[in-house]
Amino acid sequence: MSDPSTPDQLPNVHVRAEVLVQALPHMQRYDQQVVVIKYGGHAMGDRAAAEDFAEDVVLLEQSGIKPIVVHGGGPQIGKMLEKLGIQSEFKGGLRVTDAATVEIVEMVLAGSINKQIVGWIGAEGGKAVGLCGKDGNMVTARKVTRTTVDPDSNIEKIIDLGFVGEPEHVNRAVLDQVLSAELIPVLAPVAIGQDGHTYNVNADTFAGAIAGAMAAKRLLLLTDVPGVLDKNKNLIPEMTIDDCRRLIADGTITDGMIPKIETCIYAMERGVEAVVILDGKVPHAVLLELFTDHGAGTLITRG
Repeated sequence: MSDPSTPDQLPNVHVRAEVLVQALPHMQRYDQQVVVIKYGGHAMGDRAAAEDFAEDVVLLEQSGIKPIVVHGGGPQIGKMLEKLGIQSEFKGGLRVTDAATVEIVEMVLAGSINKQIVGWIGAEGGKAVGLCGKDGNMVTARKVTRTTVDPDSNIEKIIDLGFVGEPEHVNRAVLDQVLSAELIPVLAPVAIGQDGHTYNVNADTFAGAIAGAMAAKRLLLLTDVPGVLDKNKNLIPEMTIDDCRRLIADGTITDGMIPKIETCIYAMERGVEAVVILDGKVPHAVLLELFTDHGAGTLITRG
């Protein structure tokens, strides 16, 4: 073991101590608070990024925060469907999920990906429990319906997405028990419907519903972009709900960012204090956002 009093070591030790001191007020702000983290995108496919994420989650729990992880897995589902020769179709930006597809979705999300994340957290010294919305009737889903307008006839048509659902009700009893045991819940966005069918739920939407039900202090949505960008592609560091609606209306926020923003608004209307959209590719993005003044994405508040 090196002697910390040697000249070349001393500045480094002081810098580390200063970082810890600066983190203290942030730790106090989130002490015993629930933080829901939606984990997906590029970070899930990169081993080093996955290990950084697992370290962040374990540190949060050790610091007195109550993290809940919700994960996606679209690319992994796509690879497995391709491997098995099952054709996959997208309508309105959502995967059409027939009976054969929903079996694969559940296998990949609630099986391999979920347990892989639990394993990463365990390897960093944390204690995680892998669950999905079906466990303990945690999340009840209803079938999603979408409409599209035929460009020729101008007639609105209903799109049948199969077993694609959205959260209808969240029962927090299981999560309360898991958190009280100082365990880290890792949730796959698969839920049961009133009709008894299994539904594939968008991970952002699932995370928003969980955060709202748990009255989370923060909802963090890890993505593949730095956050919300303006028309010049510059990061917008902070926004209100009114800003979000205005930027959707004027076309600044488009495409896949719109449903993310809608999830942010939904969560805050249900009691979440604030939501952050941040880049999951940035090393230790979660710690940068929660424990430093710098932040790591776009903070969205009620205003």
